[in-house]
Amino acid sequence: MNHKTHELRVVKENLSTLIEEAREILRRNDRGGYTVPTETLYPFQWNWDSAFCAMGFACFDIERALTELETLYSGQWASGLVPHIIFHQNSDTYFPGPQVWATHQTPPTSGISQPPVTASALAYILQKAASSSPGVPLDVLTRAKALYHKILAYHDWWASERDPDGTGIVAILHPWESGSDNSPVWDEALKAVPPTKTPFQRRDVTLVDSDMRPRQWEYDRYIYLVELYRSLGWKGETLWSQTPFKVADVGLNAILMRDERDLIELAKTFDDHANAERLTERALNRRKGFDRLWSTQRGLYLSRDLLSDRLIDVPSHASFLPLWGGSETSERAGSLARELSRWISLSRFGVPTISPDHADFDQRRYWRGPVWGIINWMLSEGLRQHGFDALADGIRHDTARLIQQSGYCEYFDPITGEGLGGGVFSWTAAVGLAWALD
Repeated sequence: MNHKTHELRVVKENLSTLIEEAREILRRNDRGGYTVPTETLYPFQWNWDSAFCAMGFACFDIERALTELETLYSGQWASGLVPHIIFHQNSDTYFPGPQVWATHQTPPTSGISQPPVTASALAYILQKAASSSPGVPLDVLTRAKALYHKILAYHDWWASERDPDGTGIVAILHPWESGSDNSPVWDEALKAVPPTKTPFQRRDVTLVDSDMRPRQWEYDRYIYLVELYRSLGWKGETLWSQTPFKVADVGLNAILMRDERDLIELAKTFDDHANAERLTERALNRRKGFDRLWSTQRGLYLSRDLLSDRLIDVPSHASFLPLWGGSETSERAGSLARELSRWISLSRFGVPTISPDHADFDQRRYWRGPVWGIINWMLSEGLRQHGFDALADGIRHDTARLIQQSGYCEYFDPITGEGLGGGVFSWTAAVGLAWALD
């Protein structure tokens, strides 16, 4: 056996082991129809985590992938909202729990949402189902159609309650809705939010080093917003008019744009031509609204504080997510790719969530610098859609190297590659199965 053949066999054996480890993590974190992100630290079902987990399951179990989304939508509100947490069982290892939210839903839920990825997840599941058999099985199509109608209601909720004026861009009313909880993007807007006066005990910093987690001053304001919205009865119009935090997050809007593109294709799949046409018109309005987030000076997309109507001049990973949303002009896509390449050149592993030369860069603290597998997946695929294949391949290769070096951790240090946050993390395993190690 020559040296090159031996190396190839070792690579394949290692890859096979990593793939089986990823499957085992999803099985281990399965709680009977839904997947917890990781044990203890996140003991419930999270919205966009579940969407990515469904894509991971689809690589080896279509039935279980559909069940993941169906269980998530069991927590959908009558308004169409899909909350960011579904509390299917009790646990004292996470704060704030269902008693703090007090949304009076069955099952208990939080009262805010997260980036919508379920249309993209369902489209991925159908693609995988079709590739494993001649055509998508009828029972899969039936279940998928039922989910499609629920996802449609969820998208309509975003349009009606988070963009009531029809501007084309939706707002988040809590940093947690962005998915990137403690990003430096929110620092200035959070200063307008008072800290809570209610004593509380965080659970996260007892389970993970505090230098990896949001700071206390941020948490004090996160909880104030929860208490305020609870006092307002979680009524959408009232929250919109009285919130002290209202930001058009470029990341969430980009992900919503991509999810709605996939939803349009689902509408066509299920011969729902009226909604396909309606969604296409709404997508055009979203495209126009998105221009309000472009910074000519930066050559990047930025989030906008809707209360002051000013762009927030803090670029983050979210500035590049419009590539995933799609339909970027070649000029803007090129500008995004050049700046993203610069960020990567400053770190050992791409993609840091804040540029390493930014004053607020913190290589270990949650969304203030570390690398996230799900973000890399979206950025890489977005770059590929716009013809930047070499850059896309580099990001995918970095993600695989991080997994090989540090395992399926929640996030990673972009300088050292150290695994950070929660261990044996479900959506990192899903990313490995569906993309990074595929």
